[in-house]
Amino acid sequence: MLTATVSTKGARRWAAGHPWIYRSDVLDAPADDAGAVRVTDQRGKPLGIALWSPRSEISLRLLSSNADATIDAPWWHHAIGRAIARRSGLDRETNAFRLVHGEGDGLPSLVVDRYDQWLVVQLMSAGLEHFRSDIVQALLDHLSPAGILARHDVSLRAKEGLSQDVELLFGAVPEEIEVREDAVRFLAAPWHGQKTGAFLDQRENRTLVGRVARGRALDCFSYHGSFALHLARQASHVVALDSSAHALVRAEENFRRNGLTNGEFIEANAFEYLKVQERARVRFDTIVLDPPAFAKTRSALQAALRGYKEINLRAMRLLSPGGVLFTASCSYHLTKPLFLEMLEAAAADSGRRMVLRELRGQAVDHPELLTVPETGYIKGALLEALD
Repeated sequence: MLTATVSTKGARRWAAGHPWIYRSDVLDAPADDAGAVRVTDQRGKPLGIALWSPRSEISLRLLSSNADATIDAPWWHHAIGRAIARRSGLDRETNAFRLVHGEGDGLPSLVVDRYDQWLVVQLMSAGLEHFRSDIVQALLDHLSPAGILARHDVSLRAKEGLSQDVELLFGAVPEEIEVREDAVRFLAAPWHGQKTGAFLDQRENRTLVGRVARGRALDCFSYHGSFALHLARQASHVVALDSSAHALVRAEENFRRNGLTNGEFIEANAFEYLKVQERARVRFDTIVLDPPAFAKTRSALQAALRGYKEINLRAMRLLSPGGVLFTASCSYHLTKPLFLEMLEAAAADSGRRMVLRELRGQAVDHPELLTVPETGYIKGALLEALD
């Protein structure tokens, strides 16, 4: 196994619990071949074994702090098996959940999502790609899936010098898979849908919203209606709002799949729709705001904050007395403190007395390591209007 030597700064980063070492902290790089390398500090002290990506800004991703470990098929079988075991019992609640959450499971740049009897994977570093066959075999051994699909159509792979494609790795995977989420059913699209086919990270928040929903409800940025479906089981009427007509067609199909007839599907820009409803003095008893990431880069953060504040302020003004708002952000660059500051400012400007009932994050199968903030990106809050 080749060796990489890292700076004191890089070594300290590992010691502090973060698995990444950047290119600028690699003092002696291995040959260009991606894979696993042993890592030492400047004095030659062994630090562990990492995935090596020659073309990436993130050059090293820690796999094991044991510098004598052998990264082979049995190692991947054991490591993936541990991640799967942590999800024990989840299949009683749903048939779609994350089995491996990258750094959150000690398997950096690896994502594995289960959709019923099929798996969708993402190998998002060149170092990890080197072990593709071992990873696929481990998944076959542990789970015996009917098919494995690689969703590699993500920009991160381009930074690694890897292809961006969708590829069948084993068996067959259908275009659509029915997801069971408590009492709700909806279709995931593993070949062409967002992420690996559906937004699995909001599962527990959708269940929460379904419990507290009542009266007239509004689901902004509804996409295929997964929040709206949970709302509709309790609310008398649900408006599913999205700027994509195609997404709303899928949302209507999902409502029919669940035998729900209390949905209204509106194609509109959420910012404009909220303005119009506010001017018309319309009121909703339950509102969900689950927008796409407004801040995809650090430089976009200030503009994103203005956008988040505006939609939350307007949603607060649309709430009936005692109404509830579930609001979320999936922008990694919008930190939890900034998210709360934004909500405080929105509440102050809304003229409403808003109570924070609960702070939320992502689902339990998307573990967030405290020392790796990149593993936690969803911030959520359940708010109530007192008057």
